[in-house]
Amino acid sequence: MLGRMSPGCEGTHGVFPKCNFACKPCYHSEDANHVRVDGMHTVTQIARQMHMLQKQRGPVAHCQLIGGEVTLLPAADHARALEVMRFYGRIPMSFTHGDFSYEYLVALAVTPEGKPRFRRLDFAVHFDMYMYGRSEIPRPESEAQLHEYRKRFVDMFRRLRREHGVRFYLAHNMTVQQGNFGQIADVVSEIQHYGFRLLSFQPAALQGVERRRVQGLGNDGDALWREIEHGAGARLPHRLFQMGDTRCNRVSFCAVVGAGASARVVPLFDDRSAGDARFRDAMMSQFGSIALPPALLWLKGARLLLRRPWMVVLVALWAARFLSRCGNLLDLLLWRVRLLTFVMHRFMDADDVRAAWSLMENGYDETSKKVVDAGLLETVERLRACSYGMAQVDQGRVVPACVQHSVYDPDENKALARELRIGEKARSSAFWKLEKRRG
Repeated sequence: MLGRMSPGCEGTHGVFPKCNFACKPCYHSEDANHVRVDGMHTVTQIARQMHMLQKQRGPVAHCQLIGGEVTLLPAADHARALEVMRFYGRIPMSFTHGDFSYEYLVALAVTPEGKPRFRRLDFAVHFDMYMYGRSEIPRPESEAQLHEYRKRFVDMFRRLRREHGVRFYLAHNMTVQQGNFGQIADVVSEIQHYGFRLLSFQPAALQGVERRRVQGLGNDGDALWREIEHGAGARLPHRLFQMGDTRCNRVSFCAVVGAGASARVVPLFDDRSAGDARFRDAMMSQFGSIALPPALLWLKGARLLLRRPWMVVLVALWAARFLSRCGNLLDLLLWRVRLLTFVMHRFMDADDVRAAWSLMENGYDETSKKVVDAGLLETVERLRACSYGMAQVDQGRVVPACVQHSVYDPDENKALARELRIGEKARSSAFWKLEKRRG
C-alpha cells in the first residue's frame, strides 16, 4: 500500500528533544535532555522540515509532532507548530506521555477569546509501566495500575469536546519488553473500550540512551501479535493492507461492535477472503490515496460513487461480509459501532542500522558483488521499504526514522545542546537530581 494508499507517515526531529520522564528504554540520544525547549526554534525548524516533506512527498500526509515531550512547549507554541504543519498540508499528531493538565489542553485547543483553534486534535499517548516520572504514579509496578490514567486521558478530551466542540482522534502506544509482555492481552482487553481509535505496540529495540536499553523480545513479532489477538478476542488480519516491510509493520482495521461487556472486536477486512481482496484492489485502482483531511476523504468517496455507480455493488457485497462477521445486526442498527485500528511497529537496533546505512551510502544494491550476512541484508531491505520518513533538510532528502534515530540524532542533539543551552537553574531541577541519582 506504500505510495498507493498513502505516502506513509512522517515525523519531526530535533525540534524539542527535551523530556521530563526517565523511561526504560529511552530512544533519545544521550544529549537530548541537555537542550532547552525553545518555541521559536521549534516552529522554524518544523517549517523547514514540512516545506521539504511537502515538496518531496506530496501535498498531504500524516505527520507526527514528535521529539521529546511536546507538552513541555508552551501551549501557544504547541498550537503554532500544529498550525505550521497544517499550512504545509500535513495532518499532525502530537506525541505525549499524557502527563499534562486539562488547562493545558484547553489553552492549546482554544484561543484566549474562547474560540476553538482547531476542529480536531490528534494525539498519540504513550503509556507503559517502564515510563518513570508520571506525577501521580512515578514508578508503576504493573500495566493495570495505569488503566485509571489511560481512561482519565480519554475523558479529558471528551470534556474538551463537550465544553468547546473540539473533536479528537487518540492513539495509544506501548513499548513492549519481557517484563510487560505477559500483560499485553489484559491491556488490550481493558482499553479497547476506552475510546482510543488506535492501539499501537512497539517491541523494544537497542536504540537511544545506552544505559537505559533493554533486550528485545527476540522474535519476529508473531508472539506479540498473538497476545494482541488474545486480548482483542479476535483474529486480526494484517496482510491485506501491508504498509512497508512486514517485518516492520502490521496493521489491522477493525470495529468494536456492541456496548459494555458484550462489545466485541470485528475485523473490517479478512485477508483470507477473495471478495475482500477484490474490493481492496478495486478501491485502490478507483479511489487511490486516503491521505486527505477527513472532510475531503468523505467528499472523494461520494464523488467516486456518483461517477462509478457500479462501485455501490462492491461496497454492498463488502458490507454483507462485514455483517456476517458481526453476527448481530441490532448493534449496527443502533449504531453501536466504533472504529479501532491495531498496529505493531518493530524498530531496529542502532548498531544494525548504522552498519546497513553505511553500506547503502557506499552504493550497495542487489547487483553489487559485496557479500553481506543475512542480518545485515534484512536491515537493508527493511530500510529501503521504510514507511516512516524524516526530513534531513541540509541534505535535501528524506531518511527512514530508524536512520534518523541511530545515525543522525546523536550529532544533532550535541549541536542543539550548544545552540540551545540549558541554564544552571534548570539543570538543578528535581528531574535532573533524579537523573543524577539513577546514573
